[in-house]
Amino acid sequence: MAERPYIVGNWKMHGTRAMLSEARAIDRAAERLMKVEVAIAPPFTLIHATRKEAALIGVGAQDCHAAEGGAHTGDISAAMLKDAGAGFVIIGHSERRADHDEKDSDVRAKAEAALAVGLSVIVCVGETEAERDAGKAVRVVAKQLDGSLPQADSAAEKVTVAYEPVWAIGTGRTPTLDDIEAMHRAIRERLHEIYGDAAESVRILYGGSVKPDNAAEILNIAEVGGALVGGASLTAESFVGIMTAAAERGEA
Repeated sequence: MAERPYIVGNWKMHGTRAMLSEARAIDRAAERLMKVEVAIAPPFTLIHATRKEAALIGVGAQDCHAAEGGAHTGDISAAMLKDAGAGFVIIGHSERRADHDEKDSDVRAKAEAALAVGLSVIVCVGETEAERDAGKAVRVVAKQLDGSLPQADSAAEKVTVAYEPVWAIGTGRTPTLDDIEAMHRAIRERLHEIYGDAAESVRILYGGSVKPDNAAEILNIAEVGGALVGGASLTAESFVGIMTAAAERGEA
């Protein structure tokens, strides 16, 4: 796995230009927390402005269209994102899968489109509460990985996987540490089946109600290579708390 933990803030449908002050504060904190790789994904409208205001952190997007261009009103292509200053894109977030009925094949097509223009991708996978209660969590996530990840061996260099148990997102609930570790190990095994030895370069993030008060214990779990953070990334105060926990990982 890559040495530095990767902490990514997903602002979702939040943010006007007033929030650029939060991006600047996160960027300043990143300057002193060099043991952590930090990025944020603001809404499309703020990508360019955030890239101009925050020089040290990564800036990305929350989705893209699979096509290069065309009659797709309201959609944005990967090339447009790159032109705006994005360096990565989040693909297949559970909210996109649920709200927009995105299938694994849609996620893969978007990921391949992003890679084709030089963007990195964060591919999200995760089970619902019903699927976990039915004992299907690992099977569901493995199927999502098989269907969603770009297949070329070279893709592993620019792919990050985010495991987000759907029932933990924005609810304040988190799985047990043992559950998180077991799923991350299962994901690593599946990545090896897909990418072979190249799978070791793929970081696996945990996403689901990550907060400053639980970040340290989650980030110290084997195979957890960082965090995809939702609500706690909207203010520098809370997000920097998670960044600090990541920087101190393994020092306790």
